[in-house]
Amino acid sequence: MSLALFVTLFAIGFVGSFISGLVGIGGSIIKYPMLLYIPPLLGVAAYSAHDVSGISAVQVFFATISGVWALRRDNLIHYPLVGYMGGAIIIGSFAGAYSGTYLSADTINLVYAILATLAAVMMFVPKKNCEEKPLTDLTFNRPIAVFSALLVGIASGIVGAAGAFILVPIMLLILRIPTRITIASSLAITFISSIGATTGKLMAGEVLLWPSAVMVLASILAAPLGAIVSKKLNTRFLQGVLAALILGTAVKIWLDFFQT
Repeated sequence: MSLALFVTLFAIGFVGSFISGLVGIGGSIIKYPMLLYIPPLLGVAAYSAHDVSGISAVQVFFATISGVWALRRDNLIHYPLVGYMGGAIIIGSFAGAYSGTYLSADTINLVYAILATLAAVMMFVPKKNCEEKPLTDLTFNRPIAVFSALLVGIASGIVGAAGAFILVPIMLLILRIPTRITIASSLAITFISSIGATTGKLMAGEVLLWPSAVMVLASILAAPLGAIVSKKLNTRFLQGVLAALILGTAVKIWLDFFQT
């Protein structure tokens, strides 16, 4: 691996993982297009959609570990919610990750574009105020939580993501979970999802060792910093950051898809 490629991958991993910790996502919504477009733009490497999905799966696994570790003492993780959604999403993410090896690169990119578009639309739908309930008073619809997590796991597993960029709006808008509890709990759920996605990609032989290792190193350093900064910002700002990132990514992927 050249120095230029190392620096490029580290920068992509650091930026994406900082955002991961900041807004409670695994970071793939940012790093997937960055890994596809930036290395070839700089002339240091060119990765296929299958390569990117494998790298993303491994990186998200470590990014979410770091993020959850940073938030573990804040009493914001709703463990029953994590249990129901995490149990469903790990099944879906493994199935999606392993089956992704049989799909074309264009199909993988299309799945990613659909997920990003859905997430962007959901984040801009007005919601009633559900801020801020104590963990002990929080209730949620269990069948909807399980079914939505299973579907998100299958689709996100295909692209090597943990699914937080679509889980977060589902938790905010459909399950009516307060924002800070959503951010903390979604990190725990996406960690569970990343176990299934990483296992599926490893079994499919779609994980590149050294690029994944560089991204993991950046994740370990950056994700806790993002989680710490998130505690100092207001929830409206956090939602705005997430919505803008999702919308920008969705537009870019769709434009590229229709140009091919």
